[in-house]
Amino acid sequence: MALALAERLKGTIINADASQLYADLRIVSARPGADEEALVPHRLYGVVDGDDVANAARWAGMARAAIDAEIARGRLPILVGGTGMYLTTLIDGMAPVPEIDAAVRAEVRALATSAAGAALAAEDPALAARLMPGDRQRLLRGLEVVRSTGRSLLDWQREPAGGIGDEFDVRGMVVEIDREALRARVAPRLEAMLAAGALDEVAALVARGLAADRPVLRALGVAEFAAVLAGRMIRDAAVAAAATATRQYQKRQLTWSRSQVPDWPRVGDSGAAAAVLAPRVPER
Repeated sequence: MALALAERLKGTIINADASQLYADLRIVSARPGADEEALVPHRLYGVVDGDDVANAARWAGMARAAIDAEIARGRLPILVGGTGMYLTTLIDGMAPVPEIDAAVRAEVRALATSAAGAALAAEDPALAARLMPGDRQRLLRGLEVVRSTGRSLLDWQREPAGGIGDEFDVRGMVVEIDREALRARVAPRLEAMLAAGALDEVAALVARGLAADRPVLRALGVAEFAAVLAGRMIRDAAVAAAATATRQYQKRQLTWSRSQVPDWPRVGDSGAAAAVLAPRVPER
């Protein structure tokens, strides 16, 4: 759909998917192939090393630079991806959290995930209730913010600043496909990844010996395929487990879109998407 729009509207596709940022995961993250990238310009795919940590604020800065560059070239930026926090950060702006005290950050980062979760539940229960117990990155961030500033991250997030929504004509839309049809695609997609060399890709990633908190290791399929390589799981069981995780992620994306962007039009094909854009696309 994005390719069809980009070809039709002289557009450039800009990645808004957290996993597709990483250079290590072309196959497992389902990044566009060379043939697709040859059709129209693509930006921010595979630009971050797996040992690096990307977050919403960093991506928003990268995306803003890419948007400005493509507009200067006379091209229409088309952001594509399902990382909701990235998109809302770019459009609505970022919480203006002051710089975290270095001593506080060091103390918080030294905590085990379970200890950080317990501390956050005691010091910022409202935020803790919104986070998964194993989401170490967000637990640590929430804890360091409340300890350093005396305010919950939720409070800061109510005061976003620097978003592009007030500067550009942003046309958001949600690609919505029949749920059962979408679910049916999951297992064949995983099998296609394996046929394309997903196990070798994960083996190369595992061989790097990255720290366990690196976001690249949380990409869908990485843990399951790594378990196959380590002999802890048979191939079919890994595919089934990865399929379950993918369907759960699909559900979370739908929940996010309904709660966070309920006014965005739902589209099922490139024609419908073009119709959403058409009224504000200038004549050529």
